[in-house]
Amino acid sequence: MVTVARCAAGLRRVSAVTSPRLRPALRELPSYSPGKSATQVNELAPYKMSSNENPYPPLPGVLEAIAAASSTSQRYPDARSSELVAVLADRLGVPAGHLAASTGSVAVLAHLMQITCDAGDEVVFAWRSFEAYPILARIAGAVPVQVPLRTDLHHDLDAMAAAVTDRTRIILVCTPNNPTGPVVRQPDLDAFLARVPPDVLVVVDEAYVEFVRDTAAVDGLATYRAHENVAVLRTFSKAYGLAGLRVGYAVSHEPVAAALRKVATPFGVSAVAQAAAVASLAAEPALLERVQAVVQERSRVVAGLRDQGYDIAQAEGNFVWLALGTRTQEFAEACAEVNLAVRPFGDEGVRVTIAEPAANTRLLSVTPKFAPEVVRQLP
Repeated sequence: MVTVARCAAGLRRVSAVTSPRLRPALRELPSYSPGKSATQVNELAPYKMSSNENPYPPLPGVLEAIAAASSTSQRYPDARSSELVAVLADRLGVPAGHLAASTGSVAVLAHLMQITCDAGDEVVFAWRSFEAYPILARIAGAVPVQVPLRTDLHHDLDAMAAAVTDRTRIILVCTPNNPTGPVVRQPDLDAFLARVPPDVLVVVDEAYVEFVRDTAAVDGLATYRAHENVAVLRTFSKAYGLAGLRVGYAVSHEPVAAALRKVATPFGVSAVAQAAAVASLAAEPALLERVQAVVQERSRVVAGLRDQGYDIAQAEGNFVWLALGTRTQEFAEACAEVNLAVRPFGDEGVRVTIAEPAANTRLLSVTPKFAPEVVRQLP
């Protein structure tokens, strides 16, 4: 029986606390920094090139599907995203039971950590890579293990394999790597997987897979089929232009997929998002045209930058990486002066999203004064 004295003592302890007790880990948790919108400081049209968004609006028929789905917004959505899962299963050639959808691939990744990591377990990934990786690991109570990229900005898979310990629960492979651009190639990943214990989950993050043109790049679905400890992440935010609706999914074998569905936020993917995703999958010809247009603009930007003297890493996403070092912030400010918003990363470099042709052309008017030869000639 709890005595009155114990209760009173407990109340005295509580009264000394001035705010709710939060997890100590939050003190060291960085906030996710989204790309900033462009500010119009002169007569030039502003362009946002900071968030890897698609410059095109939703595909034909998608806005109509969004409007139709929104008319029943008083109802809860299908908790299992059944129609979307069925369409994806048919499109990808995988069992419906191997799919799990959530509010963007970031949410799916958070769920993957929830189902695998206890406090103190480790999540291994290349660095620099997607900014959310270390944040999600810490939120899950896990320890982020960051393995530096090679000098050519590719994953150092040998070093990542060497970083695996008996506390490793997940390895994240971002291909193409955000923000630096290169892909992981299939032979390299195959050799890497041969060194990874089968009880460690390897997550192949293919958020930008539709933009990849390197024929040696990883085939995430083929890799998942060959390895029970591989999961693939994909999203409708990039190529499909649905970043504002938040829908992504994982493809994994049944034990992992079932666990993902168990921990998913109930009714997380809205009916509007589900309808938009299904309509987008039905509009594949238009999707491929838009993706190819972005790829062509990417090629134009990369060629222009190389002509200016930049050593640009292989770019296989819808963005390019400029390794500007200590001039990173100065470059971002120069872009802002002409109404371009780009994404600086400390003193490492700048990621620039491939945007409308006019925006890309304007970018190439800013970059010459930051080109390596020009920088070397500065006093």
